[in-house]
Amino acid sequence: MPAHPTLTFSAAAEAILARAAATAAEPEPGFPHYADMHTGQWTRSPNGDWTGGFFVGQLWLGAAAGHPQLAARAAEWAERIRPRAASQTIFRGFLFWYGAALGHELLGDKQAGKIALEGAAALGRSFHPAAKLLPLGPGAEEAHSVGENETNIDGVPGGAPLLYWAARVTGDTSLRDKARSHVARHVEYLVRPDGSVVQSATFDAGTGDLVRTYTHKGVTDESTWARAQAWAMLGLAQASQHDPDLFAADATRVCDWWCQHLPEGDVSHWDFDAPAHEKTPLLDTSAAAIAAASLLKMRDVSPDRAQEYDGVARRMVTALVERHLSRPGDVTRPAGILGDACYNRRIGLATSSELVWGTYFLLESLLTLTGAVDTSRL
Repeated sequence: MPAHPTLTFSAAAEAILARAAATAAEPEPGFPHYADMHTGQWTRSPNGDWTGGFFVGQLWLGAAAGHPQLAARAAEWAERIRPRAASQTIFRGFLFWYGAALGHELLGDKQAGKIALEGAAALGRSFHPAAKLLPLGPGAEEAHSVGENETNIDGVPGGAPLLYWAARVTGDTSLRDKARSHVARHVEYLVRPDGSVVQSATFDAGTGDLVRTYTHKGVTDESTWARAQAWAMLGLAQASQHDPDLFAADATRVCDWWCQHLPEGDVSHWDFDAPAHEKTPLLDTSAAAIAAASLLKMRDVSPDRAQEYDGVARRMVTALVERHLSRPGDVTRPAGILGDACYNRRIGLATSSELVWGTYFLLESLLTLTGAVDTSRL
């Protein structure tokens, strides 16, 4: 993509919001899931899969950023998520935090808050007493190795802030305690001594003891899948906002690992070890967007690292906007498409595409950097 003329962060955010508004108004059923980066055509999920909350979250952010008409659209889409409270999956955290709780936090939307609390209560009931965490659950997105004795780092962001938020809103401290335990257990299972992260774990259903660690989507069980690292950064940054004494040091550790291993060009490969295994490894702009949003939150968590984290985040966001985001004036496709994201390299799914969560986190980062929306507690 051409890097010139330079697209400002504000203009980039407006392009993404215009695309989200147009998508929300389309008559096609289903939630945007991933898109062809050359045409912008969405592949949709009928019930939101694990990603639907990120599209609704874009609408909530847009309403908070000065487009109040998007609030009604967001509310409509949040109602579509509501039935998913009954689904047996950790990814209710993503659905109800981004899809509903953001409406309450950013706009004071009471109905969105009610929907989010329904999701939080159901998620809390899935807590595994032996493992002291929220397991993947039999309805999780992964094509294999799902169930009551499996977990992965993807379930820390979204799930933990949803329970922390619900505890604050309702006064139910058991939800806070479950959030704390959930985060701590994932640090124990999945964060390596050097600060890198492995995606997934199997635990003994009776004792909660760790059986093995592995990856659903990385190069190998010993590699560092980029989104695993990014999800850990986000989840620990979110937990540190509530329990800095418990999680700030680990959050800093995983963020530092990312900063130290970010390749030239400021956008991560789909797996940090991919260059050693592939001649031309794919990028994953969605991982970079998640990481950027995480580093911006970490400025408050680790003030002594704030300048460094801010600088790395700005470099990544600049790279995403200048080289990977479609821009106004492109006659072949809509503006606001974040391309070059890799969903699942192992099975060849959407390996050079737009992924709805990547677009969400780029938008969040842009609105943070322009001062349009305070996303520090999201």
